[in-house]
Amino acid sequence: MRVILSVGVVLCLVAGVVAERVDPVVDAASVLAAARAALGGEQKLAAVTSFTATGRTRQLRGNNLVPIVFEMWCELPDKYVRKDEIPAQESDPTSSGFNGDSLIQIPPPPPAPPMAARPGAPGPATPAKPAAGPATGAPAPAAPPPGATAPPQTSATAPGGTRPASGDPLAAAAAAATAMSGRPGGTPPTAGGPPSGPPPDPRKARVTTVKQDFVRLTLGMFAASFSSYPVTFRHIGQAEAPQGKADVLEVKGAGTFLLKLFINSGTHLPVMVSWTVPATNVVIKTPDQPAPATLPPGSIVVEAPAAPPATAPKEELAKYAQDIMALRKQALTSRLIEHRVYYADYRDIGNGLKFPFRLRRAVAGDTIEEMTFDEFAINKKIDPPSMSSPSTRRSTLGDLLPSSSRSAESFDS
Repeated sequence: MRVILSVGVVLCLVAGVVAERVDPVVDAASVLAAARAALGGEQKLAAVTSFTATGRTRQLRGNNLVPIVFEMWCELPDKYVRKDEIPAQESDPTSSGFNGDSLIQIPPPPPAPPMAARPGAPGPATPAKPAAGPATGAPAPAAPPPGATAPPQTSATAPGGTRPASGDPLAAAAAAATAMSGRPGGTPPTAGGPPSGPPPDPRKARVTTVKQDFVRLTLGMFAASFSSYPVTFRHIGQAEAPQGKADVLEVKGAGTFLLKLFINSGTHLPVMVSWTVPATNVVIKTPDQPAPATLPPGSIVVEAPAAPPATAPKEELAKYAQDIMALRKQALTSRLIEHRVYYADYRDIGNGLKFPFRLRRAVAGDTIEEMTFDEFAINKKIDPPSMSSPSTRRSTLGDLLPSSSRSAESFDS
């Protein structure tokens, strides 16, 4: 079951329809000005200092559609938080956002691992153990490629160094590669020693991700950049579709952040943003082990030759395991997966501004989430920390901040 969410009528823009020649008459500034006029006008948009929103979303998780109720609070340009609650589950709400460059996340993310716990970092020496059984701290057997049956929880070789007489050939190849190199998967030791310096802080990466999602949300609402995560715009052409044309703007931010923003040339309303990311899920398919019937959106299936029998020489099994790893690595580094967010159902929110009341997110053409907004409120006072119970439905942003951070990270800071 790959696409199971309802898909509204949207401007169908497919890869390859963007004109390569840039129209010298059209520039990004004029396209954005027309879009902001269609959204309510420069003066009204510039007067927005904060907004709140409530709504519902259906999110694809595995083969299930999970209903979620959400609330958003934003004080432009650099304070934002979204709280999600799953009514069908007896679990606490989760929240994520940012206050300047600080991350807001409840429950909080795990701390960065210490140096010795990171892969490749030096650790305490492990004394040698007798060969009669698995050594404490020895590397675990390599996991078989996706689709392969997990090997039994035994050592890679039987007592005396003999190979298993039967079993999964892929697992046997991986075990042979481990035995050949002494490392899972047969990976040779890294030259040059372990990486130096402090471990990366996962909070920094997480706050960047949240800010990038904020950009994708607000481009459909304001057609503008904010200082919390500034971007630049460049007109790169037009896209053709049965419903009409769309101007395409290249949107660039810090690092490798790159989007395409599609704005309907007739209505001047934003239609969607699209971007690509490297593949993250590769499924190895062998002749005797077909790919699973259902795969996560954006998965890549790679055809591989049949594995040698488990009784093949250890060197042959190790080479096969290395070839499989090379196929997987090549797929991960050479394939890009397209992501899209569609904006639809623009409505007047009561003061002449038009915001999209439906957002749809797709990965490689498969819809993974549909958001429906119930209500927007503009320039509503967002209270600092309140005494409301955390279980109160209409909690404020102050309730979402950890108690130790509220005084320093409230919206009034």
